[in-house]
Amino acid sequence: MSGFYARHILPRCLDKACGIGPIEKQRSKVVPFAKGDVLEIGIGSGLNLPHYDPAKISSVTGVDPDDHIWKRSQSRRTDAAFPVHRIGLSGEDIPMDTDSADTVVVTYTLCTIPDPVAALKEMRRILKPGGEILFSEHGRAPTVNISKWQNRIDPIWSKLAGGCHSGRDIPDLFKQAGLKPVELHQAYIPGPKLLSYNYWGRAR
Repeated sequence: MSGFYARHILPRCLDKACGIGPIEKQRSKVVPFAKGDVLEIGIGSGLNLPHYDPAKISSVTGVDPDDHIWKRSQSRRTDAAFPVHRIGLSGEDIPMDTDSADTVVVTYTLCTIPDPVAALKEMRRILKPGGEILFSEHGRAPTVNISKWQNRIDPIWSKLAGGCHSGRDIPDLFKQAGLKPVELHQAYIPGPKLLSYNYWGRAR
């Protein structure tokens, strides 16, 4: 059952859940600022691809270990006006040269990566001097009761949602990785309170 769930049910659920209106709106706040050769961590089913500005993009290299959800990106890759490639690994150890990406994009992915600090350090290594990390993530809510419930549901939620953690402290992850957000916004977006506190902006 777990194999069938991972191959067929979970990719469909993630594609639908991560493509709802409020999250698409969040993507539109950061992804269009990407430029040059882009590294996208957790490209998944390609939900960010329609948000890139083709006039600014040379290429997109996506990192994602899940073959099943990658298959769901086929139509979005076909429609893209720039080359899209994939590295089928997690984000903690990426076989790319240092200082090789103009922009790094990470949206709704730090919640799932087993070692998000290691992944952010890899993003910092690969990013060219003067480049930016564009991010939008859900994470720990500032409301005490909600953050307590995030901790309570996390063991069950992570199993159901492909390793997603409901309440990671996103600004602290950047700090641990030696990255400084130069623009940071945070707010509840429409949706369940336990999963709808969002952080978005730019880091260098």
